[in-house]
Amino acid sequence: MTLIIGLTGSIATGKSTVSSMFDDFNIPVVDADKISRDVVRPGEKAYDKIVEAFGHEILQDDKTLDREKLGSIIFADEKKRKQLNRIVHPAVREEMLEQRDAYVKSGAACVVLDIPLLFESQLPHFVDKTLVVYVDEEVQLNRLMKRDGYTEEEANQRIQSQIPIKEKAKKADAFIDNNGTKQESYKQLEELLKEWETV
Repeated sequence: MTLIIGLTGSIATGKSTVSSMFDDFNIPVVDADKISRDVVRPGEKAYDKIVEAFGHEILQDDKTLDREKLGSIIFADEKKRKQLNRIVHPAVREEMLEQRDAYVKSGAACVVLDIPLLFESQLPHFVDKTLVVYVDEEVQLNRLMKRDGYTEEEANQRIQSQIPIKEKAKKADAFIDNNGTKQESYKQLEELLKEWETV
């Protein structure tokens, strides 16, 4: 039996850092963010639908999506954000499940689905266990402003577009407190994987 872990967090909580740690345990990770970039490349069905919905002004000179421009549109308008999600999410889900099933078929003991919007998109049924990467809200805000150069208002806009991280931690089977050092988070992950009998 393959254990499927759903890894999630919120923007700037350090989920990607924790996601890369699974490598050390030889646990494959299916990354929804990476897939979401793949499914919106020119020539893909989702790409055509996005251009149709949002117009050619969201394209760069090389015809790829201008993610910055698209981001500023959808984070300022919830209706448009939902419209984009209705296009992208089904394509991502389909590819994600295909990859998950291929790992299960190949006999992997554990597979991680790295899904930023696991709870927002109501996908916990895709996995056996949910794991949240948690930081205090103040830490999250400061990290986001520092990382992406946002103003406090812009950073808050992005944070508020997701379920609060405290709520996610409550809903999850387990959480990793990522307020400390990378080593501390790694130790927590190692303990948890032992508890879940995957290592």
